[in-house]
Amino acid sequence: MCRNIRVLHNFAPPATNDEVAAAALQYVRKISGSTKPSTANEEVFDRAVAEVAAATQRLLDGLVTHAPPKDRDEEAAKARVRSAARFGR
Repeated sequence: MCRNIRVLHNFAPPATNDEVAAAALQYVRKISGSTKPSTANEEVFDRAVAEVAAATQRLLDGLVTHAPPKDRDEEAAKARVRSAARFGR
């Protein structure tokens, strides 16, 4: 599940709210052990996702770096090359 969580810091353009929410959802799914909560747990699950997303956004907003922002397309291309080398595709 957590393989879908991507680095969100120091990109141009910055991470979107949707990317932060997706990472929060994956995190909560992983630690809860559930991809879809039962009706009884849906409210607490959704609240946890919102709280993790808010904490993630605060973290990203507060981080400081002197490195130039990374380009999303270049990083995606590098990841494809690594994947091809690893899995022989």
